[in-house]
Amino acid sequence: MVAALPRNIDLADRFDQLADLSEILGEQSFRVAAYRRAATRIRETASSVAELALQGKAKELPDIGKTIEAKIVELAETGEMAALAKRRAEVPGEVASFMRLPGLGPKTAARIWRELGATTLAELKEAAEGEKIRALSGFGAGTEAKILKALAEGAGPTEPRRGLLGKGLPVVREVVEALRAHPSVIDVSDAGSTRRRRETFRDLDVIATSTDPAALTAHFVTLPWVLEVVAHGDTKATVIDRGGFRLDLRVVPPECYGDLLQHFTGSKDHNIALREDAQRRGLSISEYGVTVVETGEINTFRDETALYEFLGYAFIPPELREDGGELEAARSGRLPQLVELSDLRGEMHCHSTWSADGKATIEEMARAASARGYEFLCLTDHSHYLREGRIEQQWEEIDEVNERLGSMRVLRGVEANINAKGVVDVPDEVLAELDWVVASLHTSFDKSPTERVLAAIDNPHVDCIGHLTGRRISRRHGADLDIERVIGRAVETGTALEINGQPDRLDMRDVHARLAGEAGVLVPVTTDAHSVESLAYAELGVGQARRAWLTREHVLNTRPWTEIEEWKR
Repeated sequence: MVAALPRNIDLADRFDQLADLSEILGEQSFRVAAYRRAATRIRETASSVAELALQGKAKELPDIGKTIEAKIVELAETGEMAALAKRRAEVPGEVASFMRLPGLGPKTAARIWRELGATTLAELKEAAEGEKIRALSGFGAGTEAKILKALAEGAGPTEPRRGLLGKGLPVVREVVEALRAHPSVIDVSDAGSTRRRRETFRDLDVIATSTDPAALTAHFVTLPWVLEVVAHGDTKATVIDRGGFRLDLRVVPPECYGDLLQHFTGSKDHNIALREDAQRRGLSISEYGVTVVETGEINTFRDETALYEFLGYAFIPPELREDGGELEAARSGRLPQLVELSDLRGEMHCHSTWSADGKATIEEMARAASARGYEFLCLTDHSHYLREGRIEQQWEEIDEVNERLGSMRVLRGVEANINAKGVVDVPDEVLAELDWVVASLHTSFDKSPTERVLAAIDNPHVDCIGHLTGRRISRRHGADLDIERVIGRAVETGTALEINGQPDRLDMRDVHARLAGEAGVLVPVTTDAHSVESLAYAELGVGQARRAWLTREHVLNTRPWTEIEEWKR
């Protein structure tokens, strides 16, 4: 039996481990950075990087050179990476886990190991309780207290869990609005991962400019939801809110607000590529401006648009700033006109009280959709709740609701389950009576998921595949699908592949949705809403679509229902 090739997520984890251990051992920083960039690139690549490496094509990807490709081939062929095994043998116990604790970077983790002999989290705790860490130069009682607190909360063994965009975005918006109301504020914006609409974040970043920076930071640290003030200065402050999120505020002069906002929005890879391109043209970019190297002249920018224009680019939307070809597109005038939330004309995947987990009636969901300006709502309750004649009873209620709604229209739909044998669990004669059929994996994710999804796509009554991999961010990786085969079959059959806007799904991933859009697959942006409030997840789905470079033309539910009906035929 041929061993399965390592998944991208597993490959990326190996390179992250290699970077951690190399950093602890004090290896050259460029090598560590190369491993981390490779991990990021592998994680964000839609196709199998192991397969590309075996074909000699992985090195054609950005950040994957010959040396990295050779390590991938080695891992694919032998199940092990010699460089990683060597470093694991050199760094004992759980020393790499020390880096997950506050205040402990690779150098300090190495010092605790080498100078105190602590190689496990238990030994680290013992050293902190025995006040041995403060004896090391550069450490104090405060560091010991933070380590003990983090260990008590279960930190250390794994990378700190990142927050979900859907949880952090409302928090950072509330902070931005509270700061905007302060009389000293000139401009204020979120930055970082939330501004790029990345699915998760580590910290919430806010950039502001003010006539009185000290007054603004003082206001920030006394906001009612602040639980702990970590740091407070005249132009910078860091707090922990009652939800446990870390919020960082930086207040900068108005003339360089655009520089700081661009820098702290990131991403790191985008900013590195921007700096490297500028260097080739005799410019040096920092968070405080752009310096003409030959003359020493420093140019600062009030807004990001002016900064990008000075560097020779069209304004690049934050969602595209991931070093995925956006700089070349911005320089040559080929940036797409990304889909907007206001472009959506209907909801194509939602639930009501006909599903046991639904929280609102059909009419309540329909009226909430109408209030959002939608023209139609595809009601797609779970198929297993609609058996024994219940689906026909639901159709009667839909007809009654439509009579009361006026121009707003509720459409008959279902979310059918793709069972372990690849069969859609609703009879074809029932599917044929429906306006919209979504088929989804919900169980047995390890049992031939690609073949099961392909079988569902081949069913002529299936219009769309829901939450493609079935992942739950931070909880479940989801099915290991051959994405390229699925997209190819969807193109052949005219089947849609949705972006599911639930905060812990955002499935398809952005890289998969971009691949689908480029192939010509139509992508509904849906919410999978089980309540009236959850219809707001459309914003998260649109953010994911924008990260995937999707335009209004790529997104199915930017069309009126009459056009969608024509597309179905």
